[in-house]
This record gives sequence, C-alpha cells and structure tokens, in this order.
Amino acid sequence: MGVEPAGTFCLVLHTHLPWVAHAGAWPVGEEWLHQAFTGSWRRVIRVLETLAEEGHREIVTLGVTPVVAAMLDDPYCLRQMHTWAGFWRLRAEGLADRREPWAAELAASEFRAAEDCLEDLEGRWLTGGGSSVLRPLIDERVVEYLGGPAAHPFQPLLPDRLVRFSLEAGLDDATLRLGSRPEGIWAPECGYRPGLEQVYAQEGVRRFLVDGPSLHGDTSQAHPVADTDVVAFGRDLEVTYRVWSPKAGYPGGRWYRDFHHFDHPSGFKPSRVTSRSSDDKRPWEPEAARSAAYADAEDFVSVVRRRLDELRERDGRPGLVVAAYDTELFGHHWYEGPDWLAHVLRLLPEAGVRVTTLAGALQEGHLGPAVELPAGSWGTGKDWRVWDGAQVSDLVSEGKRVVHRLFQVHEWLASRGGPSAGLSRSPALDQLASEALLHLSSDWAFMVTKDSAAAYARGRAETHAARFDRLADLLQTAHPTAAAAYAAGLAEVDRPFGHLDARRL
Repeated sequence: MGVEPAGTFCLVLHTHLPWVAHAGAWPVGEEWLHQAFTGSWRRVIRVLETLAEEGHREIVTLGVTPVVAAMLDDPYCLRQMHTWAGFWRLRAEGLADRREPWAAELAASEFRAAEDCLEDLEGRWLTGGGSSVLRPLIDERVVEYLGGPAAHPFQPLLPDRLVRFSLEAGLDDATLRLGSRPEGIWAPECGYRPGLEQVYAQEGVRRFLVDGPSLHGDTSQAHPVADTDVVAFGRDLEVTYRVWSPKAGYPGGRWYRDFHHFDHPSGFKPSRVTSRSSDDKRPWEPEAARSAAYADAEDFVSVVRRRLDELRERDGRPGLVVAAYDTELFGHHWYEGPDWLAHVLRLLPEAGVRVTTLAGALQEGHLGPAVELPAGSWGTGKDWRVWDGAQVSDLVSEGKRVVHRLFQVHEWLASRGGPSAGLSRSPALDQLASEALLHLSSDWAFMVTKDSAAAYARGRAETHAARFDRLADLLQTAHPTAAAAYAAGLAEVDRPFGHLDARRL
C-alpha cells in the first residue's frame, strides 16, 4: 500500500494582458504581448507539454482570460509576434559583433532562443492559433482551464446585469475556442462583493479564487459561498510570497538574470542580480542560474511540505495549499522561472505532496463549511482601493456613465422594436457593447493607481469611451447606415469577441 500524501498542492496561473492590438506598439501596447508570449507564455506551455510527455496529469490550474485567448488566436497579433521574433533574431546577430567579453555568449543564447520561438510559431501557433495549442492540454487533463468575464472588468463595481453579460460572453468564448465550458473562473483581480456568487451560480460557475485575507488567512480548505454550491479557494500567502512577495522572493537571488538591467543598444539583459543594493552588476551566468533555480525549487518544496505538516498536525487531516501567480512571472519577470516551475512540479510528488488542480482538490475532499465572504481583492490593502480610490474616481464615474448609457441605448432600441427586442442582431449594438467592456477593463485603473504607463491607460479608457459615445449617438439619432459603417470600422481594431451578442443584455 502507498503512503498517504501529506496533503495537496494546487498551482494556479493567471494569464492576462489588456487588449493591445492596434493600440500602440512601443514602449507600451503590442510590445507587452510580444514580450509576454515569447518570454513567458510559450515557455510555460512548453514546460507543461514536457511534463505531460513524462506522464504527469492534473498538474496546473491555468487561467487564460478571454482577452488573451482572443489575441492568441488573432491573425494580426500572431503575425506581429512573428515579426517581433524575427527582429529578436536580428538583434542577437548584431550583438555577436560587439567586443564586450559577455557579448558573444549572450548573442548565441538569444539567437538560439529566437530560432526556437520562430520554429514554434511557424510550426503551430501561426497555423492553428493559441486554441490549437491549449486544447490538447485541457483534453488530456494536464491542466484545468479557468475562464473569466470578457474584457476583464473589476466586477464588484458593476451591476449584476453587466456582470452576467460579461461573464456569459467570456465563458461562451472559451467554449467556442476550446470545446468545453470552464466550470472555474479567475475573477479579475480576485475582486469580490457579496452577491456575485449568485451570478456565478446562475452562469454555471462552480469555483473561483479569492485572496487569503478574504478567508481570514485559513486557506487549508475550499468553502461554499453563502447558500450556493459555488466554491471559493483562497491563496495561501505564506507559501505564495515565498516565491515573490512585494519585497522579497526567489527572483531577487543573486544568480538570476536581472530583469531591470538592460544593454540598451541590443535591448537584451546581460547581467545577473548580483546584489540587491549594488549597481556594479556581474555578467549573467546561465548555468549558475539554472543551479540556483533547482536549489530554490527544493527550498519551495520544503516550504510546502512543512506547511502541510503543520496543517495536518493542527487539523488532524491532510491540508491544502493553493499558490497563485501571474503567469508572466515565469519567464518574463523571472527568466529562470520556467525551469524552477518544472523542478517544483517534479519534486513535490517525490516529497509526498499530491499535486492536482482545483477540481482535483475538491475530489480529494478539501471542502469545508459554507462561509460569508467579505468584499475584497488581491490588490493593495486587499480591498478595492486600487480600482475605486481617489486617484481613479474619474474613471469610476465615467465607467458608471458608460454602463448607464449602454443600458439606455439597449432599452431605447427595444422600445422601437429594434434588435434588442429580439427581431434581429445588430453588429452596431454588438460593437457598442464591446467598446463599453473594453472601456471597463480593470487594467486602466490599476495602471493609473500604480503610476505604470498611466497616460497610456487613461488614453485607452478615453478612446473607448469616445468610440462608444459616437456609436451610441448614431444609434440613438436613427442613422442605421452610418452606425453600421462606423461600427464596421471599429470592429477592425476593437472586436476581440466576434460571438458577443448585445441582445443578451
């Protein structure tokens, strides 16, 4: 007979960027997509595929927001990523001519990485899109797929009617792309307010994540929320922050590639962290960094095992640890992150820890009593201040106005026997709803509050609001031909969800 595992570990990855197609390139805009795909997403997928070939199953709960899924299937986005990767290879060739002692080795490493990326893009991503790559991982039960609402809005600030519409559109999108409807979601920013669980239940959502403080730090079990069968899992922050806390974590180790230190002529990162305080950076040494990744993976496994042993001693039963991160941590922000990830997922079972998905954790019985959740998020203060604070009060007010007018236009058309009355579908009304959802993306408030490309964020929010208002004016002044023409033009740049049907508002 086998030894019963010490407990269960669930790794949850959240893959998200705002819609950036045709909305700026560098230093903000499409460049984000290119870097995230080449540096992180594609490399993480490769790790999961390698583990699948080794026989591993149900190893990661993978959240991919509808916006990212749309960009990974979009022919324009894929062509631009291919072009970017081609320039990546050219930059590596240029670096090879430099005389610095570190240049030749780094140039060879970057050239090989660019070649591998180009081969991968040309071999499958360009021909079948991201859906064709993700679907085998889902169908073969390597990952549990988490969906989410279209355009990634901060749901606690929205009326239930729009929460339902956006969530339904997002889940339908996943069904169309991947062949099955997700039962779990990543609620944007882990944002929650009492009552959202009722909408989730109505839309067939069975599980979602909140941050640890929402469960008062006791995340060793999942819990049904209020009087529903919808289950909330909480991030174990004690374990999660071992990897990357706001102030410390493995990626700051001295052997790892320094994310912030650039060789500006080439655009590459030639240095290792060296120390947290020194500007005298030493050259990056890939072999030493890989060794550090293995050592830190061993440390993390010991942290997880120790945490599970503590929970078992406290509760008298096997416990649960849920660690959740942005996918971009692994590869983009932390170059060695994918290596670390592969080591962890191999080493945990050897240490007597069951690795599974959120669905698998429920099957193992990690379900506690029902709870009443407080309002919260995973942002600063674990409340709503990032998305509803004084710095973004104008964005919040404008969002409320856009939502109100969206409903108003919908009802105005319905009162006149228009498409929202169920007579026919209107591409113009669909585009109006798309612009509203893009305006409501949680990313804009986050970027303003954090002063991260704040001008770009405000510009994007204002652009979508202006497009929304122009289209609403045409619809409400009974200019159907002009509205249809304007909507068709907008759809060339702002139509991530072709299935979105505004009549369902």
